[in-house]
Amino acid sequence: MAIQAKTKTIVDVAQQARGFKVLVDALKAADLVETLQGKGPFTVFAPTDDAFDKLPKETLNALLKPEGKGKLRNILQNHVVEGRMSAGDVTGEQSIKTLQGSSLSVRSKGDIVRIGDATVTKTDIKAENGVIHAIDAVMLPKDKK
Repeated sequence: MAIQAKTKTIVDVAQQARGFKVLVDALKAADLVETLQGKGPFTVFAPTDDAFDKLPKETLNALLKPEGKGKLRNILQNHVVEGRMSAGDVTGEQSIKTLQGSSLSVRSKGDIVRIGDATVTKTDIKAENGVIHAIDAVMLPKDKK
């Protein structure tokens, strides 16, 4: 009898991949782990550890504290889209709606794909419940007016 391997959710894949330690810590601090372990599918434009390093240290530390949870959750949801979007789906010029409720602009030229103010650095990191695309910046949601 074959033993079924545990499925690898977006969170599991991010924990095992290099370069997403801060993201995983942030997901835990924002109580988003359960969401991203859910059925999905989701597309996550995942800031790398280097992307988080571009934020002022005080800002990141404040976001990771319990009192920063709401703002952190808002920021992280700005990186998640419902549905599975492979690299081939993230092309041309388009706008995609995030879980946070805002829209991100997608612009591609040749092999370079920009999501909001970030550049996609690695694509199609597959998980059972979606896909991860690594990006080089943390995308802060625009204030709603």
